[in-house]
Amino acid sequence: MTTLAQEPPYESHEPSGESGGGPEGYATHDVTNQPPPLPPYDASDDAALLEGVRREGAGWAEDGLRRLGRRAGSAEAQEWGDLANRHEPVLRTHDRYGNRVDEVEYHPSWHHLMRVAVGEGLAGAAWADDRPGAHVARTAGGLVWGHTEAGHGCPTSMTYAAVPALRAQPELAKVYEPLLTSREYEPGLRRPTEKRGLLAGMGMTEKQGGSDVRTNATTATATAEPGVYTLRGHKWFTSAPMCDVFLVLAQAAGGLSCFLVPRVLPDGTRNTFRIQRLKDKLGNRSNASSEPEFDGTVAWLVGPEGQGVKTIIEMVNCTRLDCVMSSATLMRKTLGEAGHHVRHRSAFGARLVDQPLMRNVLADLALESEAATTLTLRLAGAADRAVRGDEEEAAFRRIATAVGKYWVTKRGPAFTAEALECLGGNGYVEESGMPRHYREAPLLSIWEGAGNVNALDVLRALRRSPATAHALFGELALARGADARLDAAVARLETGLGAASETGARRLVELMALTLQGSLLVRHAPPAVADAFCATRLGGDWGHAFGTLPDSADLDGVLTRALPREG
Repeated sequence: MTTLAQEPPYESHEPSGESGGGPEGYATHDVTNQPPPLPPYDASDDAALLEGVRREGAGWAEDGLRRLGRRAGSAEAQEWGDLANRHEPVLRTHDRYGNRVDEVEYHPSWHHLMRVAVGEGLAGAAWADDRPGAHVARTAGGLVWGHTEAGHGCPTSMTYAAVPALRAQPELAKVYEPLLTSREYEPGLRRPTEKRGLLAGMGMTEKQGGSDVRTNATTATATAEPGVYTLRGHKWFTSAPMCDVFLVLAQAAGGLSCFLVPRVLPDGTRNTFRIQRLKDKLGNRSNASSEPEFDGTVAWLVGPEGQGVKTIIEMVNCTRLDCVMSSATLMRKTLGEAGHHVRHRSAFGARLVDQPLMRNVLADLALESEAATTLTLRLAGAADRAVRGDEEEAAFRRIATAVGKYWVTKRGPAFTAEALECLGGNGYVEESGMPRHYREAPLLSIWEGAGNVNALDVLRALRRSPATAHALFGELALARGADARLDAAVARLETGLGAASETGARRLVELMALTLQGSLLVRHAPPAVADAFCATRLGGDWGHAFGTLPDSADLDGVLTRALPREG
């Protein structure tokens, strides 16, 4: 008879590796039963990823993704990610003579990561690519290259997102867009038009308002030159301050407006962009986040006065998609780390990966990871088709991106904590890399509007644009009749929509996300994955923590598909 003591869900936290019998002088330090270092791997070796890329119209990018995946999983690139976080950026407000310079110094590894990311088209290049699926290919590249580290994804994401917002002012887009869509990474502050490629950031939030950007107190004063203003104010959370240009919100005579702020002016002089300090953040530490102060800062109006939120909202939609992408990437990365550990670690007479309860945990995590990846690529496909004029896909993107941003990023911290726990005490030490991933996970729910902001944004979309609900239910209808539990959940969603309230917004958006993920998996994933997801997330046959899949779940079917191959 098997007892619980013989099948622990996790490894023992007792000290290990002190079995004796080692070389003379090292008898108490004979290391045994420890996994080897994770070998170089292909970060694109993910069936859900590759199938989604083909399905969403970017199959032509597969060879490039494979090449990027091998590079992302290489020892060199993994070391870049580690070093960029160990050697954090340093602010230099003044030079040795006392002149104000406001520069941030990064470790060389940061620049290596950025050079590959920009060169592979993960910044603005998709906007200059006319091929259908270009935006899907860019998102897939982020899902792969993100296995290195997350911080440098911030400037590439903002650069990507700045392009459609900047198009609200065609004369500015004509100058800056070719440089923002370049694949050349050229760090250093110089006259923008003399560089081969630019990076963009954004400055919206202020300390008194946060996500309530309409309370911004930064003022914009028109100059004698049409379209040119000077700004005065203090921004609270502006990431990647060494970007070349920023989209900034400020109060003009006509109301809250959007402005382009270059760090270096067209005449080659420094614009006033005083970095007061860098944020001491929980995670994302390779990436500098700052508080800049504007005082007579020269800026160019983007879009009409008083329509700053409308102008910059396209930028927000793009960066929200990248939050979903980054959470899905983090899930896949930590699942791979956990899978490697349990394959090589034994406890109570068997490898951890062969312990039934550990397999339940891993399979549960694998379901969450596949659902996140599949939804991310569907959202990218909608974005790609919306850019090309598909109004139905634009309506779907409007609501589904906010739904995905709310749910997938919310799942990230719990997922990462569970993956870390699979390593036991080994996962709690910095050398494992897991603490860095764990600290990163909460950011993605906070950035671009925390949970409440996104949930309320879904309600706003439903009220202002009925086409969004039509598009969402049109998508869900594609799986109608395939799974009774999914059909029942969609019926509950239809009922709940009629009684939608702010108080219940999170509950409603959660159901939207789960039905959307369920419908995608029922249509596109193997039966083992789709059935287990619908049974648990929609059918209620689930506990309150990962590792509570029902006995009927096909764990082997899920894990065979999910765990990266080794050897």
